[in-house]
Amino acid sequence: MATGRVALLLLLLLTTALLLVLLAPPAEGLVRIPLKKLPADSNGRLHAERRRGFLGSSSDDAAALNKAEAEEEGDIVALKNYLNAQYYGEIGIGTPPQTFTVIFDTGSSNLWVPSSKCYASIACYFHERYKAGRSNSYKKNGKRASIRYGTGAISGYFSLDSVKIGDIVVKNQDFIEATRETSVTFMVGKFDGILGLGFKEISVGAAVPVWYNMVKQGLVDDPVFSFWFNRHADEGQGGEIVFGGIDPNHYKGNHTYVPVTRKGYWQFGMGDVLIGGKSTGFCASGCAAIADSGTSLLTGPTAIITQINEKIGAAGVVSQECKAVVSQYGQRIIDQLIAKTQPAKICSSVGLCTFDGAHGVSTGIWSVVDDGAGESNGLFSEAMCNACETAVVWIQNQLAQNQTQDVVLQYINQLCEKLPSPMGESSVDCSRVASMPDIAFTIGGRKFTLKPEQYILKVGEGHAAQCISGFTAMDIPPPRGPLWILGDIFMGAYHTVFDYGNLKVGFAEAA
Repeated sequence: MATGRVALLLLLLLTTALLLVLLAPPAEGLVRIPLKKLPADSNGRLHAERRRGFLGSSSDDAAALNKAEAEEEGDIVALKNYLNAQYYGEIGIGTPPQTFTVIFDTGSSNLWVPSSKCYASIACYFHERYKAGRSNSYKKNGKRASIRYGTGAISGYFSLDSVKIGDIVVKNQDFIEATRETSVTFMVGKFDGILGLGFKEISVGAAVPVWYNMVKQGLVDDPVFSFWFNRHADEGQGGEIVFGGIDPNHYKGNHTYVPVTRKGYWQFGMGDVLIGGKSTGFCASGCAAIADSGTSLLTGPTAIITQINEKIGAAGVVSQECKAVVSQYGQRIIDQLIAKTQPAKICSSVGLCTFDGAHGVSTGIWSVVDDGAGESNGLFSEAMCNACETAVVWIQNQLAQNQTQDVVLQYINQLCEKLPSPMGESSVDCSRVASMPDIAFTIGGRKFTLKPEQYILKVGEGHAAQCISGFTAMDIPPPRGPLWILGDIFMGAYHTVFDYGNLKVGFAEAA
């Protein structure tokens, strides 16, 4: 009985403290919701990647005050940080709210959580599940839906209910009750579901995204949301997403804004990529990039990611296709580049790709037949085409540096050894991090630099420590690609603003 009274007293004290917090006026005009973080460990270190898979003043004090008054508005959802690889926060669905942890993902546009009717997927039993019968505001929809990510897929059906984010309650929100989750990522992930913050153009089932309804229902003062990620996984709050404004305490200086060039993802134009201050030439004429809070690492085309991993000493896998191309076609590629042949046409001219008028396409894509041998030949041909196009980029870059042909071919063979592993994960020597080069990205005419300690993920301590390159390769074909995905590695270093009202993305050094 004494134990029961003590427990009751503690519960009353905690309840009183909570009420005092909730009833107190919000500090600095912001509603803050602190969340605890889970202890960091090395299990499932990169499972967060759902990847396939945005002033001058006469007085500094006055300027700071004006900025705070103008921008320090909005609802704040604190985020948890799991090993600098997963950032997630809490939402409530239904009346009364059923609590879920979700990744706030600018790379997708749907909201989904596990359903109580998810029986066949083990992943659902490791997470909270939505129970429609317990919500007074639930409305049936029933339309089937499925979403495929690079690391798995979910399927289920649409339902309608209220969604609580911070102090904001979005009414009549379409979301997916997932009845099937087909990936270990969803099983070991620290999140229950995903809340997409991308544009409606990529919304499955033409569902109106949560963010759109926030704006439409007048729940935010300004059509802007912003991310701050705390990259120190064991220190303090994991991060914050601010809906309806910007927290000036989370960045230094001014934001550099670039326009959204294609709605769907938060896509914008990016310029040259530099390694140790030297141009790679890969994006000198422009590349497409997206700011993606749902991707843990920084993803780019194989050709340039391999160069980066070579410079930082990341160990990848030997690519026989790459070495075969260099051995058999290296000299011909050099000759054609010297002869000013259009680079996009070179691999088709040597017979490894088919030129479609804009870029090389694997000859095997069009000749795959139903039998196994045909499929194998098609995949091999595609690999050779990709290896050729990668070699062209590397050789072009080396020739621009006036290297001799022998040196070029020798260097390209070395790069073949550093091609990223099929799983995208490349390890580095933790003792060499301090001597690794800076990597810079040109956005809006400004260079955004990542230092080694910012782009290397360290898991564990002492002799058990493992260091992982924050760069991973993914070749996205036209018309969407080639495409860079600036995930949490980049957004952790640079506070990111998603300006829906003016269709632009802004970056400033994170505080």
